[in-house]
Amino acid sequence: MNASDLVTGAAVDQDKTVELVTNLDRAAVEAKLAQIVTEAKAAGLEDIPTLLGAYAGMSQAELRKRVTLCLHALSASPEHKALFTQLELVELNLSNLG
Repeated sequence: MNASDLVTGAAVDQDKTVELVTNLDRAAVEAKLAQIVTEAKAAGLEDIPTLLGAYAGMSQAELRKRVTLCLHALSASPEHKALFTQLELVELNLSNLG
């Protein structure tokens, strides 16, 4: 990989590269959850939206419990690593919900 690859994004495996973002506010966390729900449904993983429930405005503790359940449900599914990683990102930002 050279400098031009970094600029153009060439030679970057997006499944292995995750930007660590730990300053998401509630709106950003809920937007990320909406994206996760959409991707889970597209992958036929109806249990993930069910486990997350009506997450909008949910307490930090309840959301943490539900995200943990989702992570556990996906932990044995390497084919859903991208979704698992997005849930980990949400988990890292739950402390911002106060």
